[in-house]
Amino acid sequence: MFAKLFEQLKLVWKVLRRPSVHYSLGFLTIGGFIAGIIFWGGFNTALELGNSEKFCISCHEMESNVYQELQSTIHFTNRSGVRATCSDCHVPHNWTDKIARKMQASKEVWGKIFGTINTREKFEAKRRELAEHEWKRLKSNDSLECRNCHNFDYMDFTRQSTRAAQMHSTSLASGDKTCIDCHKGIAHHLPDMAGVEGF
Repeated sequence: MFAKLFEQLKLVWKVLRRPSVHYSLGFLTIGGFIAGIIFWGGFNTALELGNSEKFCISCHEMESNVYQELQSTIHFTNRSGVRATCSDCHVPHNWTDKIARKMQASKEVWGKIFGTINTREKFEAKRRELAEHEWKRLKSNDSLECRNCHNFDYMDFTRQSTRAAQMHSTSLASGDKTCIDCHKGIAHHLPDMAGVEGF
């Protein structure tokens, strides 16, 4: 039995050592494995750099508009020192959801290239459309990014205002509403909401 196994291992080793046109199969396998690790590491590094606040505000459209608004909110400066960056609210934390979001966001590159919102006036003109896209996305994923930090299961309703405790214990608990239904404009100025029900 061991002799047969030894013969099979010799055969595998012979195949790995056998030269293909220029290199052995073993060299190609090990080289491919190392290249895969380098590619994966580079890909993840680029992905994380693309999630940094420095990257997000590197274009003046974001730095001059929404980043300025964020700085005056509790998500930027608060008593506990926990600060939400752009990606905390706009990029899912789970890897597969993050990749899907990055693919969706890739079309935003076209807006940058063609100057869709490169001035304050253009940004304000599109603010409502941009906000509605983000609200729709958050509504469809049950405010996933909000829930990464604000875990409903650990909310202490006794420390909330009466109205907040009532809303959280009924609408959220029943699944009728999600965070973004009530908390629009929590980190950025609201667009002109004339004609929208509830405003």
